[in-house]
Amino acid sequence: MSDPLLAHVNDLCSRARPAATLAARLDDAQKTAALLAAADAITAAAETIQAANALDLAQAAHDGLAPAMVDRLRLDGKRLDAVVADLHAVARLPDPCGRIIEERTIAQGIQAQKIAVPIGVVAIIFESRPNVTVDAASLCLRAGNACILRGGKEAVHTNRALAAAFRQGLTAAGVDADVVQLVQQQDRALVPLLLAREDAVDIVIPRGGETLIRAVVECSRVPVIKHDKGVCSLYVHADADQDMALRLVDNAKRQRPGVCNAIENLLVHRDAAATFLPRLRAALPDVELRADATALPLIAGAVPATPADWESEYLALILAVRVVASLDEAIALTNRHGSHHSDSIICRDQVAAERYLREVDSACVYHNASTRFTDGAQFGFGAEVGISTNRLHARGPMGLAELCTYKWVCRGHGQAR
Repeated sequence: MSDPLLAHVNDLCSRARPAATLAARLDDAQKTAALLAAADAITAAAETIQAANALDLAQAAHDGLAPAMVDRLRLDGKRLDAVVADLHAVARLPDPCGRIIEERTIAQGIQAQKIAVPIGVVAIIFESRPNVTVDAASLCLRAGNACILRGGKEAVHTNRALAAAFRQGLTAAGVDADVVQLVQQQDRALVPLLLAREDAVDIVIPRGGETLIRAVVECSRVPVIKHDKGVCSLYVHADADQDMALRLVDNAKRQRPGVCNAIENLLVHRDAAATFLPRLRAALPDVELRADATALPLIAGAVPATPADWESEYLALILAVRVVASLDEAIALTNRHGSHHSDSIICRDQVAAERYLREVDSACVYHNASTRFTDGAQFGFGAEVGISTNRLHARGPMGLAELCTYKWVCRGHGQAR
């Protein structure tokens, strides 16, 4: 065990709990002011942040990172503007704390209210995307939590610059900067040390690839909300509007292939395959199509799919294509091979659509729409901590409501049981 790592974890944890107590006391106006001050500080530090990002991009090129990873890492002017815009959007959202979820009169006339309250200290472990630093920090603060953020080594300079600016904004607004802490050590041995601290950390949210998720789940003594890989699919039913289907496949695969809500699998009903699949090549000219035995002769230039293709998150211009005999088969394959993230059916048949929406066991299911809408901003959350593939507590885009828990507040006048 490395003493410097343990000392760093102890320092983070010693600061986090008092900061969480202070964050929970902040009122709506104070949190709004802090978020706006953080946005101003990031804007003022734009040149520093982009210089730091350039260092990370240069290292990524030297290390030969995959294009999808480089795309996630890049924080150019337009994307940094979007980060600041998201901060402003979170600042405008209603304060989730103190919201009455339910109220009832219980035994002997006691008045009981179920009220949203902060979770406490949230640890977020993520890879690649430096914008997560700001999204996570802003959402955690808006929900009255403190956070400990641990980004990946590929974005280390950018994350440090963003976190430093955010903390400067908090200080300027009179809020304890330790409400947002960034892990400074990149040694992987630190993560188990942090996730053993049940006394200091209330929940951990891993956001990244399958290896990261598995490592966190296996070592954590703190409850975990998984933000797993995105093996998403789109199913073209027998009666689908094929022009619509081609447009949505194009959007779901090509608009930004390196993100978790892009599709990796395309399922096509056999009654539509003969007309739809020959058109697919023209619709996706730069996509490598990996087809099953039935689809292969219908798609010019396709290559044979392997069993591993149906469960692969490519995050690239690659799409696995399969012909299915029925809606039942499409649902079964989606549930068996997908990651329960986001899936879509394209069809006119309302009965088929409702069956698909009901029976596909994913966090987000769509009818006649692209899977690319699985996103906190698109859902009106301002931003997101990630896309949860858990079944408990939070599922789908995780925003302010999911960063709260609740307690029962009971008011009586002398009742005794």
